[in-house]
Amino acid sequence: MLKRAAILLAGAVLVSAAARAGDMQPEGPSGLTAQTGGTAKSFMVAAANPFAADAGYEILKRGGSATDAAVAVQMMLNLVEPQSSGIGGGAFLVHWDAKSAKLSTYDGRETAPMAAGSDYFLKPDGSKKGFWEAVNGAGSVGVPGTVAMLEMVHEAHGRLPWGVLFRSAIDRARAGFEISPRLAGAIVGAAKRGLPDHEATRAYFFAADGTPKPAGTLLKNPEFAASLEAIAADGAEAFYAGAIAERILAALATTPDNPNPMTSADLAAYRAKEREPVCIDYRGYDVCGVGPPSSGALTVGQILGMLRHFDLEAAGPGPEAAHLFAEASKLAYADRALFMADLDYVEMPMRGLLDPHYLRARAALISARAAMNKAEAGTPPFTQRGDLSPDLQPERAGTSHFVIVDGDGNAVSMTTTIETGFGSRLMAGGFLLNNELTDFSFLPEKDGKPVANRIEGGKRPRSSMAPTIVLRDGKPVILIGSPGGSRIIPYVAWALIGMIDWGMSPQDAVNLGHVSNRNGATDLEEGTAVADWAAALEAKGHEVKIRSMNSGLHAIRIDANRLVGGADPRREGTVRGD
Repeated sequence: MLKRAAILLAGAVLVSAAARAGDMQPEGPSGLTAQTGGTAKSFMVAAANPFAADAGYEILKRGGSATDAAVAVQMMLNLVEPQSSGIGGGAFLVHWDAKSAKLSTYDGRETAPMAAGSDYFLKPDGSKKGFWEAVNGAGSVGVPGTVAMLEMVHEAHGRLPWGVLFRSAIDRARAGFEISPRLAGAIVGAAKRGLPDHEATRAYFFAADGTPKPAGTLLKNPEFAASLEAIAADGAEAFYAGAIAERILAALATTPDNPNPMTSADLAAYRAKEREPVCIDYRGYDVCGVGPPSSGALTVGQILGMLRHFDLEAAGPGPEAAHLFAEASKLAYADRALFMADLDYVEMPMRGLLDPHYLRARAALISARAAMNKAEAGTPPFTQRGDLSPDLQPERAGTSHFVIVDGDGNAVSMTTTIETGFGSRLMAGGFLLNNELTDFSFLPEKDGKPVANRIEGGKRPRSSMAPTIVLRDGKPVILIGSPGGSRIIPYVAWALIGMIDWGMSPQDAVNLGHVSNRNGATDLEEGTAVADWAAALEAKGHEVKIRSMNSGLHAIRIDANRLVGGADPRREGTVRGD
């Protein structure tokens, strides 16, 4: 086992730099700092904002289930971290039921309106729209899925009454909360990206003189409180029909230059789905997550499935491990670009992509001495790769993740998003609407071949969200996940390597400087020890870029007699438990 000092050196994050950037809040209502993580006896929640962690904690303290707490956490996150997630967006959730010893995964991903055709993102001359041209306004909004998914999971695994779970967020929305440094910084950034172009967002996030509301401003949202009260009383139906649905459609009608064909029938027809978990064995652990339309579990699984053929424990956290990780990531992202999309619309070689023989052959392409050029997709079993063209549409960071274990051992790992920070910039009923449709490929075909992730009516866009539960001997031992757009996959995979191969605590693994490669340059996180590995990686042929890599990892390790949690110091997260 590596010495703890070496681990901490590799994982050190320059917290003071993050604080200056407004990306963290050292202490919140719970009184537990993100840097120290925390331990608990029987229940725990780790979330991206202290108010949200507290909301989940109060539900767990009342005897609520992990699912009950997840509802409370999500509603509070919508209020205090509105730029990242909410009921106007979508989510994926992994659930462990302790009594039945069953792992389940749930899909609350947004869907395209039924009238959306393959030319949706094309201009009259056949060229594709620019990303921000497509984002700003109604045309980027998919049918939201978070409320329907949470109701489905609550019906299966909830314990407390549905309406009770909304109380904290409703009360806080009416009383108000102080804008945090991170939210204030996000508003300033989005001011240049269309946020003040729309009446509702301008009135909510900006002062009367048009300047962004600063940190410390008391922000109240009675309109959101009213929306939550309706959903608390009447369930998801109150969201997908009636007054809230009318407000969503009315907001979509305000940007005729970027229209959306969504109808009341699209909203009423939305259904969340339970899907089969996607798992892969890694060093005797079963690493499990959600399958397509999320590419997260498959791509994390491919990276780990290739790296199990290398001795990362002996390598330790350093440039040698980073090189192997980047090379495996290139190969996995090449497969992701070609094959992965909504399984309900596209035939996918699911078994083939995680086939041990296939991953062994892919791992054999990795040289310990030199970096490969851009990787090509492989030919996994059960596929016809000649039928498709790859999609390189990147996802933007505008997401949140939380993990929960309740007193009975039930567990939730949930990643939730409105896509880009502040989504489409449109608000309805006090909440922001997503821009998830921009996660589809803007081009429906390339070189005469269709792109798997092209837009189609009713289809769900590909995601990188990777909420994960890791099992050992049939029982959960790690819960983890992160925001970060298309870098979610390496954030999660790298932290898992930290915990499994290098014996790190959840907090040390979360603090570990990031390494990322999406089949191009190798990104190293600025302000961390990994940035010092640049020269060694360049000597192997990597194109290295030092970047800000603002994850939001949250993790819980389940030990025999305690829970150990970690929250990402790059955001405002915290851990609470008994």
